[in-house]
Amino acid sequence: MSEELDLDLENTLFMELKDGRVVIELRPDLAPNHVARIKELTREGFYDGLTFHRVIDGFMAQTGDPRGDGTGGSGQNIAAEFNHGQFLRGTCGMARSAMPDSADSQWFICFDSTPHLNGQYTVWGQVLKGMAHVDAVKRGADRSGAVTDPDQIVSMRVAADVED
Repeated sequence: MSEELDLDLENTLFMELKDGRVVIELRPDLAPNHVARIKELTREGFYDGLTFHRVIDGFMAQTGDPRGDGTGGSGQNIAAEFNHGQFLRGTCGMARSAMPDSADSQWFICFDSTPHLNGQYTVWGQVLKGMAHVDAVKRGADRSGAVTDPDQIVSMRVAADVED
């Protein structure tokens, strides 16, 4: 697979979902501190088994909360790295509260272009392959996006660490 997409394995994530593998290109050129933290948490196995607790059709799928309700994190905030990255279909960005420097471990993948997020949230990656698997993630039933019996990340690995 690495030859097929010509991947920088140290800056690529393999996220396994129930329907298959999602390949995410990390963007240290846009958000070096966020990428470093995502890789650190990934290598610790932090994201394995976590749910997509907030999923809004036409907007995004959010994950990264060990509590599964949107209130948890790893306990380490990351200073905002707002950048020129555009929130398009497949863009990965950090979730945060109203405070710009409140990002922790929660993040989201955009289903569609969401230009209102540009410059307001940190772009740190882009789905290269497997977006159909993200599209298959169970949606929330109401406008809040809260998901009952949510889908989860089976596993997430830095590609350089995977013998594939």
